[in-house]
Amino acid sequence: MIWAMLKVFSDPRCLLHRVPEGYPEKAERLESILDLLSELQVEVDEPGEHEGFESAVAAVHSAEYLSRFSTTLEKGELFLDTPDNPLCESTWEAARAAVDATLAAADWVAGDAGRRGMSAVRPPGHHAERDGAMGFCYFNNVAVAAEYLRREKGAERVAVVDFDVHHGNGTQHIFEGDGDVLYLSTHRYPFYPGTGAADERGTGAGEGATINVPLPAGAGDVAFQAAFQAVLMPSLQEFRPEILLISAGFDAWQSDPLGGMRVSEQGYRDWGHWLGSVAEEICDGRCLVLLEGGYDTGSLPGLLWTHLQALDGQI
Repeated sequence: MIWAMLKVFSDPRCLLHRVPEGYPEKAERLESILDLLSELQVEVDEPGEHEGFESAVAAVHSAEYLSRFSTTLEKGELFLDTPDNPLCESTWEAARAAVDATLAAADWVAGDAGRRGMSAVRPPGHHAERDGAMGFCYFNNVAVAAEYLRREKGAERVAVVDFDVHHGNGTQHIFEGDGDVLYLSTHRYPFYPGTGAADERGTGAGEGATINVPLPAGAGDVAFQAAFQAVLMPSLQEFRPEILLISAGFDAWQSDPLGGMRVSEQGYRDWGHWLGSVAEEICDGRCLVLLEGGYDTGSLPGLLWTHLQALDGQI
């Protein structure tokens, strides 16, 4: 199957990050997605190293953090900053690969109207702070993409919709003082990482450009529909970004082992329809989806596929 306007990007190096037994963010998550895409004959672009990697990462993460990441690996230590961030000899290469594929997807999306991209990568990114690793995340892939699109592709306004069950603390903090990046998040609250209250709305010039919709444990399709229809969609229409980025975590799924929420497959289909429609309306269809969480490996590929089809208007 070949879609005219949607391309999927990935990198086999993303599988090199190996974690201890029992860690939910494991290579099998991405392997299961790539296996399904192969079965469906969906072409996956593997562009390799991106020439803009170093400058793009340095625009989002501090030099001190990048140095500490490298040094910690060289010392053979087991974790970076927190026990949620295990290290193996290939962790940097895998984290780099996630950024490389995401930058290539950003290039594609920025290239012409109507283009949609999917960055099927791991490790995920939205918990990574400017100065540190957190929550399975090493480089903040979506923040790197947003800043790259502004610096290198001329986008003046970029929006990030984050529907992972965990709040994207890193993405929020990186852009909370910037009024030209709109950050919108639905998430379980209170929950890890402890951020994402409704009164967190940005700082200084960015006040009002951070919008959090915290939801209680056990929330399902009805609660999320209200959040999308009453808050997220109107906010996007008012902000009118030139490119829409989606931090797509599938751990609000009703059977996810970590999430504690009740979202169905129909919920992810609906979100795809709504976000695809608003992208068509306000940013010429330009939309980039990045994989974040989702730890029910058996269901993850199908949920992602359903969401992508709906986003692209296929179902």
